[in-house]
Amino acid sequence: MISAEQLFLGNDLLAWLLLAVGGALAVANIAAVVRPPREDPADPSSPRREPAPLARVVPLVLLGLVVGGWALASLLKS
Repeated sequence: MISAEQLFLGNDLLAWLLLAVGGALAVANIAAVVRPPREDPADPSSPRREPAPLARVVPLVLLGLVVGGWALASLLKS
């Protein structure tokens, strides 16, 4: 069996991964509304796409915040 000292990030690997995924989910969806991607990423003068629909963004941001908050609470508890 592998001891906790040998594991990458110890026994908290799952909490760190959930913190990263939750944060990325929240930040990426906020960015999709605030600054949508360009139609042609290679051309800096191309127009931007329409912002992502709020009906999709709000639940995903809330989910990301819940997952990230839960992971942060788990890390602070241990």
